[in-house]
Amino acid sequence: MRIKLDENLPTDLSAVLESFGHEVDTVPQEGLVSKPDEEIWQAVNRENRFFMTQDLDFSDVRKYTPGTHPGLLLLRLESPSRKAIISRVQSILQTVPIDQWSGCLVVATDHKIRIRRP
Repeated sequence: MRIKLDENLPTDLSAVLESFGHEVDTVPQEGLVSKPDEEIWQAVNRENRFFMTQDLDFSDVRKYTPGTHPGLLLLRLESPSRKAIISRVQSILQTVPIDQWSGCLVVATDHKIRIRRP
């Protein structure tokens, strides 16, 4: 799966995702740090990449309607340290085939995953 990581996620997460066979790029790699969400979202769609973020602005299902984009994972951890984020994403990758989330809006907490499908 082609994935883009937002600037609010650890860059070490790229290597974890790549170890599971995903192609990853990041907002910082593309010079999009501190750019408006709309500009980042345009890049996500233009490149047809599944987007991973912690930014609650991307949680609006009316604006990011499932089926109208490549897919979106919103991480909502109680204590979102670098280590906790990496651990949670690794756990997800080991138990869920995320390539089935194409077009979905997914919210992952410490213990639960909610998926809104097209």
